[in-house]
Amino acid sequence: MTATTAPPTRTPVRAARRPPARLRAWATRAPLLPALVFLIAVTQLPFVATLVISFFDWNALYPKARRFTGLDNYRQVLTDADLRHSVWTTVLLTAAVVLASLVLGLLLALLLDRRFRGRGIVRTLLIAPFLVVPVAAALLWKHVLYNPEYGLLNGLSHYVGGPQPDWISRTPLLAVEASLVWQWTPFMMLILLAGLQSRDQQQVEAARVDGAGDWQIFVHLTLPHLRRYLELGALLGSIYIVQNFDAVFTITSGGLGTANLPYTVYQSFYQAHENGLASAAGVLVVIGSLVIATFALRVVSSLFREEVSRA
Repeated sequence: MTATTAPPTRTPVRAARRPPARLRAWATRAPLLPALVFLIAVTQLPFVATLVISFFDWNALYPKARRFTGLDNYRQVLTDADLRHSVWTTVLLTAAVVLASLVLGLLLALLLDRRFRGRGIVRTLLIAPFLVVPVAAALLWKHVLYNPEYGLLNGLSHYVGGPQPDWISRTPLLAVEASLVWQWTPFMMLILLAGLQSRDQQQVEAARVDGAGDWQIFVHLTLPHLRRYLELGALLGSIYIVQNFDAVFTITSGGLGTANLPYTVYQSFYQAHENGLASAAGVLVVIGSLVIATFALRVVSSLFREEVSRA
């Protein structure tokens, strides 16, 4: 009989220990920590300091006379006639600029959605105003267009035999709005053009086969598809226009009823030296911007969900 030998036993190899999930999560986020610390130091700490100062009656010329007043600064911002007028000016300026920019941006987006010779050059020229520095754009409108002596508008008016008014003195708020519309129309155009190019072309072709005209396609297919993009452009534009300071300061210096809330904050802080009052007005501007930004983020997330569902 042949003896059978048992196979050699293998020593079990221990599996490599994986680090805990929490440690791996921290290791993944570690490279972002310096940026997070820098962001907190640059944005959040100054905001907290502004929030604290807003509860004090604090004039920079009399630093030893500061005292805690609670919500008195906020009450003064909301009840003072000049400050309430600046709030109304901010709302009016924002609404007019956003609506006009959306309408013009939609028209230009519909134009650029068609194929024609030189479309790339036209698109580049139309985007250019958005790339101009805001202060430079305001100076351009103030001196090149609005100047009553050598401005382009009065030059054209003189050429056709028309009047030559001082545009800034006669229509100050409209002068500020026109410069902002010129600068923000390309931004709206880009957002709406992206929405137009994401349409389902099969639906458009099917509608044309069924006999639908261009206006019917625009009303029943294009506008419903662009609703989210219109909301996104309006919200993002509102976030910026609410905080706009450059155009008001450069074109009218806040005079002639054009002082918006950011300019009022500047006046209260740098001219009246009322740190507490200016801080309270600044906090209200931030709160308004955060409310608008919250709606903007919801619109962006809904757009992303729609794109993922289509893919």
